[in-house]
Amino acid sequence: MTSLDKPTEEEQARDARAVTEAALFEAFGGVRGMVETVMPGLLFVTIYTINQDLHMSAIAALAVSVVLVVVRLAMKGTVKHAFSGVFGVAFGVVFAMMTGNAKDFYLPGMLYTLGLALAYIVTTLCGVPLIGLMLGPVFKENLSWRTRNPGRKKAYSKASWAWGLILLAKCAILFPLYWWADTTQLGWVLIALKIPPFLLAVWLTWVFLAKAPAPIDVFAEMEAEEKAEEERKAAAARGAEQG
Repeated sequence: MTSLDKPTEEEQARDARAVTEAALFEAFGGVRGMVETVMPGLLFVTIYTINQDLHMSAIAALAVSVVLVVVRLAMKGTVKHAFSGVFGVAFGVVFAMMTGNAKDFYLPGMLYTLGLALAYIVTTLCGVPLIGLMLGPVFKENLSWRTRNPGRKKAYSKASWAWGLILLAKCAILFPLYWWADTTQLGWVLIALKIPPFLLAVWLTWVFLAKAPAPIDVFAEMEAEEKAEEERKAAAARGAEQG
């Protein structure tokens, strides 16, 4: 290969950014995943704002969640984001129906957000940042970043801190509103805060990882080791035959 055939540093950086973008898109569901996350809550608060009917609002939100899963299945797509939406809406419906308080439709999701924020922070403090656990398999590096790639571990730590603090800031807005605001006010603020904090966290993750060292492809390493072992066995067999 000549020097002209070798990729330049700029091309390598561009390729690394493209891989990072694709991995984040896959991990977090992309535009469609965001739509599936927002739609049930948006439908609930819209209907409740119009007629103040808890049962109709809850049933409509749950129904649209199920439809989104069915559409995913029909198109043979990844259903994890749609399924998570169904479970989240189902818990919200159960809470709201049990208490008779429409605001409780949002409570499970708010508690999940708080728990996730704490998980990002605690795992980072423990040296195993949650973002690394989530994205390691996507990048085919598994946990190699923990001991073999300190630059990526640092990037994962920064990204996990970003996610944790952004989600904590979101909780700091929503929980007071849960106590002081009415259902429609809480619902519309929650919808407004669905996408922007998420996009900010994803963008920061992309910035940190795009500047980090390339991931170590442990799957390729294992395949290479298996191939080398097969070649050694074949060589040993040929040697035995010649002997």
